[in-house]
Amino acid sequence: MSPQATTLRAARGTARDAAPDAASGRTAGRPGHWALLLLLGWAAQVAVRLWLASGQTMPVATPDEAGYLFAARVIDGGPGADMSYGTVYRGGYALLLLPAFWIADDPVTVYRICLVINALISAAMLPLAYLMLRRLRVSPNWSYAMGHVTALLPCVLFFAEFVLTDAVLPVAVFGWLLLTHSWLAAGPETSRARRTLYGAAAAMTVAYVYASHTRGAILLIVHVGVMLAAVAFRWRGWRSAAVAAAVMGAVAGAGMLLNDSLLPALYPGGDNDLSGNLTRRLTTVDGYGWVLSLGTGQVWYQIVATGGLAGIGLVTIAVVAVRRGTAPRLRALSLAVLATIAGIAFATSAALPVEYRIGNYVYGRYLACVTPVLFLVGAAVLLRATLRTVLWTAAATAALAVAGAGVVQWYAGDLLSEYTYTLFDFPEVSFLTWNWSEFHLWHATLAGLTLLGLALIAARLPRHGPAVLAGLLVIVNVAAVTTATTQISRPLVQNLTAYTDLRGKTDLDAQRSIAVDWNVPWTVRLGLFYWAWDSKGTLFDARWTPPPRNVDLVVLHWPENVPATASWKDAPNGWRVVDSRRSPEGDWVAWRSP
Repeated sequence: MSPQATTLRAARGTARDAAPDAASGRTAGRPGHWALLLLLGWAAQVAVRLWLASGQTMPVATPDEAGYLFAARVIDGGPGADMSYGTVYRGGYALLLLPAFWIADDPVTVYRICLVINALISAAMLPLAYLMLRRLRVSPNWSYAMGHVTALLPCVLFFAEFVLTDAVLPVAVFGWLLLTHSWLAAGPETSRARRTLYGAAAAMTVAYVYASHTRGAILLIVHVGVMLAAVAFRWRGWRSAAVAAAVMGAVAGAGMLLNDSLLPALYPGGDNDLSGNLTRRLTTVDGYGWVLSLGTGQVWYQIVATGGLAGIGLVTIAVVAVRRGTAPRLRALSLAVLATIAGIAFATSAALPVEYRIGNYVYGRYLACVTPVLFLVGAAVLLRATLRTVLWTAAATAALAVAGAGVVQWYAGDLLSEYTYTLFDFPEVSFLTWNWSEFHLWHATLAGLTLLGLALIAARLPRHGPAVLAGLLVIVNVAAVTTATTQISRPLVQNLTAYTDLRGKTDLDAQRSIAVDWNVPWTVRLGLFYWAWDSKGTLFDARWTPPPRNVDLVVLHWPENVPATASWKDAPNGWRVVDSRRSPEGDWVAWRSP
């Protein structure tokens, strides 16, 4: 048999073995029994998240966390905080945080309650993963086990420790995919009302993602394409699609109004013009080089960070999308997943400003919302496909990983060692290479492919292969996230608290406004805005503008070899220094009004 014929046969085997049911994917077995297990498992996943996040007391993934917290504060009627010339953080996710503002009024308690909200939502990955694996015809027992593995993926679990959309986006994207599959695949036995409900729920979910993050724009475009295909090929009636379109338009429109209302309170000077970056990158040859190489780096990261399983999932979905004989609705869903991955990877790369960090070239967060889907498809292939299929998809995954690393190396070159290594950008890779100070592209590639090899061996062990596979992946995931927590999360909190916490120096509850010098680094500025929770935060540039006198607290950049009391040469009578800090993040002096 020729290599081409063997490859085609393997591809067909992958598609056949891993394809979802055409029906809506009912769960076999005792529904009450599995519902109870899923509920208990969800509670356990919540507990894991709360334990990992127990040391978090302030936003350290700045400016993102601060942006969402301040957006929620504004929606709740609280003061704004000047984040001009930064990225716009949308209000959809901030809506989920509002209960924290209704329960508490001090920043730390509000922040901790936000993390509880994250945990409750993020843990829903378990039942969603279980449902998807059942639709991929994996047995209930192994669907439950691999559902836990998926919920423990670092891209799902680690970001739940922070007030970030990344804590809920994987669940939202997963929900959208399952609902869209239910809408497309529902047969004649499914009532028209239920089909319409599936379509409306999928549309509402995708519109909410759009209201929460700019990545949602890609999802919105993809879903519009799916709805148009469903009507054009008569998979769904125009009435069902019209209801879904109306729901999507209403939710997306409301999200746009909400986000527009936040701009004056949080970005009075304008934002960082990511749309301008997008336009420039997509209209120049150099721009396309940047976009394609950075997008490739994002895909490489997902393959390596999941020990190759996301790569197997990606290869499988691609084969299902292009092979002859795939059911049209399944082909449409597979193309939707691929379009989402490509759209997010390349659009975010096009919009990304040059930040002189290694994360400009290899980054995992943007595609983290899709990674669990790829991971689960890859897991289903390992559990159900023939050995030949598994080996061919694994070989294709290894080739993708090596090719992706080659593209990154070719484009970034020495910048991978010269640019700033931001530890927060590499929780999985740092663990796989056991290095938290440097980035090593080829070491990470080798480590990820080694883990893939171990997963292949584990899955094929006689009798207990699936159990060994699940155990191996749980150990790796938990170890990676626990290590990331101790090496990344906790030190960030300790350091930024030491650099910014003013609570013991002045009565922050008595003040209603704080003005911070633009020359104070933005990480410190946002930390100060956070601790001054009830104060409106504004910015000024002390190089050109005198410090405002109609505020309660002024924070100035502190030059070297200058006493703190000399940082404001013509300070008004009665103003006094209440605190000053010199730190690796920046030096500042806080002046209090009489």
